[in-house]
Amino acid sequence: MSIERDLEGWTIAFDLDGTLVDSAPDLVGTLNRMLVSQGLPTVPAEGAQKLIGGGARALLAHGFEAVGADPERARDPALFEAFIADYIDHIADESVPFEGAHETLENLSQRGARLVVVTNKLTNLSEMLLGKLDLTRHFAAIVGADKVSAKKPSGTHLLEAVKLVGGDEKRVIMVGDASPDIGTARDAGLPVIGVTFGYTPVPMEELEPDVIVDAFEDIEEAVDMIVVEHYVNMAVSV
Repeated sequence: MSIERDLEGWTIAFDLDGTLVDSAPDLVGTLNRMLVSQGLPTVPAEGAQKLIGGGARALLAHGFEAVGADPERARDPALFEAFIADYIDHIADESVPFEGAHETLENLSQRGARLVVVTNKLTNLSEMLLGKLDLTRHFAAIVGADKVSAKKPSGTHLLEAVKLVGGDEKRVIMVGDASPDIGTARDAGLPVIGVTFGYTPVPMEELEPDVIVDAFEDIEEAVDMIVVEHYVNMAVSV
């Protein structure tokens, strides 16, 4: 294996919202328009990003709860459809990739890693957002909750995504910003990198990922650390 392809055979799975893309402004904007449509107050932009992470239905429920309304009201199918329609109209008004994302993803790909998006966001919305931000080209697949039999924090989501792109289930690294991502990796028995620039309501240190990074550009070094540890452990076990 050449040094230029030293990540050949590895799959790196990325969460989307809060990990690849700062999508909070548009998600919270849609949430607030839905709340207003129901005669409810809006949630302040500051802090509202902590409601993100479990998908649109969970975001609606958290939003209702945050303003003191019965979260059961958020289960109305018509409200969910209205949320999706509004979000599609505003999906990339203010959303942007985190600084260093394009360069880091390109480096990992050039070194032989297979990249996949593992998100609780619906696949079509994920594809739309990543396409508008020119991120799609970096990934072998975009795997939303509707493409798998169980969504994050189930390890099944991650393992089915890896299988979908033809990856080796023993050589996978998850990258995420919140508890569902850490839980997914742990459930699958796989290492995980936690980023601190995302939307977790729980400090990343308390979630105890294998490596914590404060900037997207630091992910590549974190991947290398995990890969080296993997091969060291293999050598020791022989």
